[in-house]
Amino acid sequence: MGCCDVNGLMPLSIALEKMQSSLSNVCNAITLPLSEALGFTLSENIVSTLNVPAFNNSAMDGYAVKAKDLIACSDSNPITLNMVGKSFAGAPYHGDEIGSGCCIRIMTGAVVPNSLDCVVMQERVDAEGDLITFKHAPQAYNNVRFAGEDLKVGQQVLLQGHKLTPRDIPLLASLGIASVNVYRKLKVAVLSSGDELRNLGESLSVGEIYDTNRYSIIALLSRLNVEVIDFGIIRDDYLLIKEAMNKADQQADVVITSGGVSVGEADFIKEVLNEIGEIGFWKLAIKPGKPFAFGKLQNSVFFGLPGNPVSAIVTLYQLAVPAMAKMSGELAKPALRFNAISKDKLSKSPGRTDFQRGIYSVNEQGELVVSTTGNQGSGVFSSMSLSNCFIVLEEERGHINAGETVMIEPFSPLMD
Repeated sequence: MGCCDVNGLMPLSIALEKMQSSLSNVCNAITLPLSEALGFTLSENIVSTLNVPAFNNSAMDGYAVKAKDLIACSDSNPITLNMVGKSFAGAPYHGDEIGSGCCIRIMTGAVVPNSLDCVVMQERVDAEGDLITFKHAPQAYNNVRFAGEDLKVGQQVLLQGHKLTPRDIPLLASLGIASVNVYRKLKVAVLSSGDELRNLGESLSVGEIYDTNRYSIIALLSRLNVEVIDFGIIRDDYLLIKEAMNKADQQADVVITSGGVSVGEADFIKEVLNEIGEIGFWKLAIKPGKPFAFGKLQNSVFFGLPGNPVSAIVTLYQLAVPAMAKMSGELAKPALRFNAISKDKLSKSPGRTDFQRGIYSVNEQGELVVSTTGNQGSGVFSSMSLSNCFIVLEEERGHINAGETVMIEPFSPLMD
């Protein structure tokens, strides 16, 4: 299907492909302390320089023994060993070689001497001074965590392009890594366009509305660990918009506008983009969000979001976010999508990919089901607030009856 086969609208898949193929990482590498690196993207592979754990250690409090000394042990044939020492975390046993018939007291995380091969938990023995009586035969290597069991020297730990999460920080700390090389934050300029827009706290006259889009855009961007430059509201004036976009282009890697990309007489964003940059595409076969524009300015990449609030957040999430991830050096991660049973009848006309707002859950039969949030108008932002997923309806699909299978995309942490 060509990009103009659906009433002159470009299919979403082609738009995503065109953006990804025309973009590259624009962020240089910097070095940060590990304590400050959360949310940044690695600019190099991380390879382990040591074994984790570095030594065989106990998985619990108890007694380290040789399994062969207790092979005949049972309730009816208890065996008593002589405790010859102790091993604590940070204070290992340093005595003589441990011979047959002997054991040591050991704590969780403490070094297991090479001559011993298993640990018996303290609740399963009877202790009288240095005489420790066992009633069960343990298996060799029980309750022992071996050197390199988690990570081995030379093992690749994390890949370049991986965005560091709270799960990664202790992993890197276990390797003794004090600082990491990462890509700097992407700089993103945000501005809203429209004579009808007012800042929060201002009184409204007839025909005026509050600028909600800028707040939703910046809120989502804050989850991306980017540097946001807020240009506020720009009036529907060609010269003012041109001036603002030129300033944004000088200061940012990405310029995001909201409104002004439709076909109204006062929608100047597209005109300005044509003059000071170039348009990659405009108008997509998606709903909501048809009047989405992508292009390039002299120094930055441009995303023109529609003015309707739901359209703005849908296009930001589905189109601009993956594009900005690539510009940040982050490895591509496809969205998680699942089949679910629709609990409701859903209205749709063929011709555009539809992102309806839904609430998914698991029914009593263990099946994934989804219900609509109701009114799916592009100006009804309560449909976003109530939802926990997109119901993604394919371009060629028409109305959906209750009981039919649909595809859902649960919101990622960016939206959740």
